[in-house]
Amino acid sequence: MSTPSLNREILRLSVPALGALIAEPLFLIVDGALVGHLGTAPLAGLGIAGAVLQTIVGLMVFLAYSTTPAVARRFGAGKPGDAVSVGIDGMWLALALGAVLAVIGVVTAPWTVSLFGASDAVATEARTYLTISMWGLPAMLIVFAATGLLRGMQDTVTPLWIAGLGFGANALLNLLFIYGLGWGIAGSAFGTVVAQWGMVGAYVLVVRRLARRHGASLRAQRDGIRGTARSGGWLFLRTVSLRVALLATVGIATGIGTAELAGWQIVYTIFSTAAFALDALAIAAQALIGKGLGAGDERQVVRVLRRTVAWGAWFGVVVGALVAAASGVLGLVFTGDAEVAALVQPALLVLAAAQPIAGIVFVLDGVLMGAGDARYLAVVGVLNLVPFLPVLWIISATGVGGAAGLTWLAVAFFGVYLVARLLTLGWRVRSDRWMHAAA
Repeated sequence: MSTPSLNREILRLSVPALGALIAEPLFLIVDGALVGHLGTAPLAGLGIAGAVLQTIVGLMVFLAYSTTPAVARRFGAGKPGDAVSVGIDGMWLALALGAVLAVIGVVTAPWTVSLFGASDAVATEARTYLTISMWGLPAMLIVFAATGLLRGMQDTVTPLWIAGLGFGANALLNLLFIYGLGWGIAGSAFGTVVAQWGMVGAYVLVVRRLARRHGASLRAQRDGIRGTARSGGWLFLRTVSLRVALLATVGIATGIGTAELAGWQIVYTIFSTAAFALDALAIAAQALIGKGLGAGDERQVVRVLRRTVAWGAWFGVVVGALVAAASGVLGLVFTGDAEVAALVQPALLVLAAAQPIAGIVFVLDGVLMGAGDARYLAVVGVLNLVPFLPVLWIISATGVGGAAGLTWLAVAFFGVYLVARLLTLGWRVRSDRWMHAAA
């Protein structure tokens, strides 16, 4: 494959993937906009319930990341029937996990909400939304696995269409149930659950068509589920380590002060926004790496590695330049407060300087996931915390605050934690051992 052809293939996979990634958080944004007109208590309740749901869903995203390379390998090996079968096994695993988590979530919803210490009015709204939304959790996880299946089959356009239709249905149903039927926040939760199961229905139709075309069984296969669970378990541990890093950083920012916590929220929001495009590039890397390894074309795999890393680095340079140029006004855009803008600008400059590193790290994550190197990702995920957590403790112990405190927090996250990830991931791809990890 020539360089222009490879570039087109990366774009063909990453651009639709970006659209689908953006559609996912729009569910909660729509819910927030519609529920916000009901009053302060329902909106605050949505905030609590949304935080719980996002945490669960974030930890379960491994269902997509473990399914994609498993499917792509078999597809690249010229075994599309086996590829579809292992993807279907991932969907069955997602259904089982989702059902268990839904029941646990419904039973523990009152206790979970009580941990936030909200007022009775807010807690009531949060319990209502969370209890109903839990029944959509199996659907969300099935969508993850089905998306991973189609990505592995080198199709990122169909997930984009389904995500877009699901977003539109969610908005219309919420509007109908909240205001048309007067169900309040319960209508918002119910509308989202209906939209999520509607997306599952669309995926089932697509996957069933694929199964018929390639002679794949729709029944669950024990070996396939076991393999997906094994790989997914390592990726789950990796995700946990990422969450620990994020929560620890928020905890230190909270201890520094309210203004610094608000400032960190701005900085991290900018980082997360840029991460959407980098995640899309990582998804393309997963699919192409898995396909190349399945075909036994290690030369092509190396070319995909080098090309996607280059794309990630250059995208980081562009985003970093934009963030640096806008660093003086981003605080004003978020808060309209000149003092907050001055507080966050140095930290935003640190973020800008780290964007090329972030670009490479996100892509290397996708490369190793595509190679099925999940165990390594889990192990180094823990190791990356070793230099990072002591630095956070030092920042807290020194009592530094204001712009300096926020800047040091940014240095810790983007200059220590992100660099640790770069070193551990970069070291892994120096040899060809990662290509044979799944074997």
